[in-house]
Amino acid sequence: MKGKRNTLRRILIYIKPYSPAVILSMLCALVSTVLTLYVPILTGRAIDLIVYKEADLAGIVWLLTRAALCALIAGLSQWVMNVINNRTAFYTVRDIRNDAFDRLMRLPFSWLDSHSHGDTVSNMIADVDQLSDGLIMGFSQLFTGVITIAGTLGFMLRMNIRITLIVILVTPLSLFMARFISQHTFSMFKGQSEIRGEQTAFVNEMLGNIKVVKAFGREEETQKSFENVNEELRKASLRAVFYSSLTNPGTRFVNAVMYAMVALFGALNVLAGGMSVGTLTCFLSYANQYTKPFNEITGVITEFQNAVACAARIFKLIDEEPEVSDARLDRISDVSGRVDISEVDFSYDRSKTLIEDLNLCVKPGERVAIVGPTGCGKTTIINLLMRFYDTDAGSISVDGRDIRDITRNSLRSSYGMVLQDTWLRSGTIADNIRIGKKDASLEEIIAAARETRAHSFIRRLENGYDTYITEDGGQLSQGQKQLLCITRVMLSLPPMLILDEATSSIDIRTEKRIQDAFRKLMEGRTSFIVAHRLSTIRNADTILVMKNGKVIEQGSHEELLLRGGFYTELYNSQFEETDRPEKETGPV
Repeated sequence: MKGKRNTLRRILIYIKPYSPAVILSMLCALVSTVLTLYVPILTGRAIDLIVYKEADLAGIVWLLTRAALCALIAGLSQWVMNVINNRTAFYTVRDIRNDAFDRLMRLPFSWLDSHSHGDTVSNMIADVDQLSDGLIMGFSQLFTGVITIAGTLGFMLRMNIRITLIVILVTPLSLFMARFISQHTFSMFKGQSEIRGEQTAFVNEMLGNIKVVKAFGREEETQKSFENVNEELRKASLRAVFYSSLTNPGTRFVNAVMYAMVALFGALNVLAGGMSVGTLTCFLSYANQYTKPFNEITGVITEFQNAVACAARIFKLIDEEPEVSDARLDRISDVSGRVDISEVDFSYDRSKTLIEDLNLCVKPGERVAIVGPTGCGKTTIINLLMRFYDTDAGSISVDGRDIRDITRNSLRSSYGMVLQDTWLRSGTIADNIRIGKKDASLEEIIAAARETRAHSFIRRLENGYDTYITEDGGQLSQGQKQLLCITRVMLSLPPMLILDEATSSIDIRTEKRIQDAFRKLMEGRTSFIVAHRLSTIRNADTILVMKNGKVIEQGSHEELLLRGGFYTELYNSQFEETDRPEKETGPV
């Protein structure tokens, strides 16, 4: 309950900037409710004119005209209130979603790597939408309902105190039932929201890897896994909706009993001459209007429980600890490219060691290749150089300055990076290349594409450089997408380069052509190259051979081959003959 109150308090903080609109909405609700409650009085007077007096047609018409005018103004007030409520709710959830996305952009990579992307997407999209629906219902029906209850009681007290006391005495039963059920359904809706996030994460993962699923014939297993998650969501949803839906029929029963009691005592009062038929009609109308908001409010409570549960998950994301701000640190510029790695220790999991006592000195313009078996820490070094992760011990410096003393943005803008995994966004080919240099002209883009041999396939596309592609590259092959990423770096010409399996998806012939462009690009630039094809790093100035997180060998290609160590084993394993015939063996 404490967490629920904190969530409600934070929702109110987001609503606070729009308090003038909320106040105006409440005024509209007040006008609409008062006029709606005044209509039964006019109707009752018209009935009394018919029952107790000779037909006063002029008086009846005048009363009905006033009633119609009140209904019209009440309807307009209700419409204005709904417009204001919708705008307030949408502006509020816009601010919450902006804060959530802003926090997502500032979270450390360790958090992003340890949380499901699909669950995060569900949190920011589906949960915020649920909160929006709850706020709209709360603004629209809660305000009106509370004012209607208060106004109805005021009018009824003026007409007959005794019968009104009956209404007041029965009301707590309805409130108790609604409160009891709502307290027990919050945890159910929270569980439903969490399972929905798991389902979204699963669907997102399967769609992103659908080729692998089909290639290995995992359709049936995947379908079963989805059915299990879907079944859990069904059970959680049914449980939450079932218990929350008990509120409405329970309060309706209490309200029906109250209406019957008002009708009974009111009729006895009419027979005793205590009130007129028109007053009884008005009283019954008020009794009905008094009970109706309770039914609506219980529905709002059910929806609001779901909204608050979703909001709790959103605020949990917003409250995650961001990366330490480096706004006060100095920016680095005119980088020469000297990189020093001194006694660095690092591991993703503190219980499992990965990199220990790593030392390296890279001079400006040198080309450093990093090789080794899978999981030895090659890509981890790249993560540390770019400061996607901070070292556990030791230091990394660029041009003599510890990278923890300079802004991440200036550090990362000093690197040009091409990864094995390509990243493209929705837009034209030119827009995707221009990410490396926002103000680049088309001529500069074409020149960079010629250098990387990407120009030939781009010009064959339907609209050339203006061809629109989706975020996954659309009709482009994996090799073509990687060429675009290489062209992006070729356009920006950064002082340092990181090539992590940059040509892994390109055919050998194209790769040899691109090597010429890379050699030209790397001239005078410090370059870090991660590659499994050892033939591509023969010309590196220094080759680091890694194993189990440590540099076990270091030197040029020729020097390492002469040593006959682990690098020689790796190199020979890629070129040894695999189709050598088996030796014939005869009898001993």
